[in-house]
Amino acid sequence: MTALGFLYPGHSAEDDYPRIEQLLGSDVRLDLVHTDMGEDAHRVDALLEMGSAERLAAGVEELRMSGAESVVWACTSGSFVHGWEGAHEQVRALALAAGLPASSTSFGFVHAVRELGASRVAVGATYPDDVAGLFADFLRAAGLEVTGVRGSGIITAAEVGTWGEAEVFALAREADSPDAEVLLLPDTALHTAAHLPTLEKDLGKPVLTANQVTVWEALRLADRRVNAPVLGALFTREPIVQA
Repeated sequence: MTALGFLYPGHSAEDDYPRIEQLLGSDVRLDLVHTDMGEDAHRVDALLEMGSAERLAAGVEELRMSGAESVVWACTSGSFVHGWEGAHEQVRALALAAGLPASSTSFGFVHAVRELGASRVAVGATYPDDVAGLFADFLRAAGLEVTGVRGSGIITAAEVGTWGEAEVFALAREADSPDAEVLLLPDTALHTAAHLPTLEKDLGKPVLTANQVTVWEALRLADRRVNAPVLGALFTREPIVQA
């Protein structure tokens, strides 16, 4: 049994995780601990506080006791808002506190795009435009080309968590561009686990969503690979061999 640990802020789309655990269909357990969000707001100051070292460290002991082999901060905006270097510092502090390999959803997106052998991405964000722009900046710092960014102007994760299939597909279609190799939907408050194969069929390209890449990143840190086509192209590929 491979146990994977996740620190998830508040309550919005956490039910994606038991769904993904079931869809993996193997000896993988996903252990999720909720962190204190503070203020639920897609606003830079609130996001910086949400992802502070103190808030993340508070949930680490429970994951360590669960036997987790890796830990991922399951929040995209609460990591990329710190910038490329700041996000690295965040996961270094998390790894030190946990005594485990650690990462965040933001880095999961970067590693997942590289896993697919892609470099040009489009972004469909639920966030306000300024926050969505910071995610694009983070991706560019990783050496990726961002072909376009679509923000939705939603302030709270609670509201994002109410979105259903129709809203998810509308955002994906509006954000996609013909020159993008992959579409990114970067909010862990957004329910997407049930829609991945249909989204990819609809757009004709790989789609990476926040909770999907968060779980994939935890598996990567634990040196596990699971073939699960129902979770999209990311879970069906052989490793990319880096020169």
